[in-house]
Amino acid sequence: MISKIDKNADRLKRHERVRNKISGTPERPRLCVFRSLSHIYAQIIDDVAGNTLVSCSTLDKAVAESVKELTKKEAAKVVGTEIAKRALEKGITEVVFDRGGYIYTGRVESLADGAREAGLKF
Repeated sequence: MISKIDKNADRLKRHERVRNKISGTPERPRLCVFRSLSHIYAQIIDDVAGNTLVSCSTLDKAVAESVKELTKKEAAKVVGTEIAKRALEKGITEVVFDRGGYIYTGRVESLADGAREAGLKF
């Protein structure tokens, strides 16, 4: 019998490997990305204190209405710009990007580009 590859388990291994090398500090918190089949989530986390400073997703009321008619990739860009705006309001200008074990392409790249365009530095 052929066993099916568990892609999410492989992603979690990659995520752990990356997390061993990067962490968020109060001066430069971590921008963490999670994507499901239909939504994308982003958080800015201070790992020293263990606090989520800013969060945004396609399920937020402010974002959900504007991304209804958009593709997933376009919606990810909107989430990226929105999280950057919220971060800049809180005085966060620089972050460490944590792609969550996902390949840096498609929706993950689009979210990062949206955040950069809105003024967040990686």
